[in-house]
Amino acid sequence: MIYTKHLHKYYDDLHVLNDVELHIAEKEIVSIVGASGAGKTTLLQILGTLDFPSNKNKGELRLKGEDVYRLSKKKLAKFRNENIGFIFQFHQLLPEFTALENICIPAFIKNTPRKKAEKRALELLDFLGLKNRANHKPSELSGGEQQRVSVARALINNPSIILADEPSGNLDSESAENLHQLFFRLRDEFGQTFVIVTHNKELADMADRKLTMVDGKIS
Repeated sequence: MIYTKHLHKYYDDLHVLNDVELHIAEKEIVSIVGASGAGKTTLLQILGTLDFPSNKNKGELRLKGEDVYRLSKKKLAKFRNENIGFIFQFHQLLPEFTALENICIPAFIKNTPRKKAEKRALELLDFLGLKNRANHKPSELSGGEQQRVSVARALINNPSIILADEPSGNLDSESAENLHQLFFRLRDEFGQTFVIVTHNKELADMADRKLTMVDGKIS
């Protein structure tokens, strides 16, 4: 599902990723741990095609068998929208839109008809126990509810890959535990592959595989 080879990333003289090679199977849940500055978030951004390695012409990234660095900018954006879902620590919900509207945004980018997108969004809200919060704006939702809305947004286009960056880092312990269990339920229900960057030991240990990054390398 995810394959990388010889990924390097530099910021000036700082070698953030150092010859990273990674193989992740379909439907696998992988956690990535390590000290701050080890390169975890940079790697996640590159896996999500939000950033590129410094050696793009020599490094390799294959997602679902697709050599993404051979895609044009337009085709890469389309591939990302259809195949990758993102979950962030701080939710990144747009405050002026309702939960339903926030969830639908990736579907609208995909040119999904409004009725179809909203029907799917309501199904996801129901699945996540939030159907009665569809018309509430983020400021009217708890932290755990906002994070579940962001999960629904990540799922709206039925992506094969979910990338999560400290998804429970801003939640209380009960909400964090509920979110962790939700990831495994989603994998069982929808068959997604998860890559989760986290400092939460419990979540990291629950994963099928735990990888540790040290000085830009997976040890």
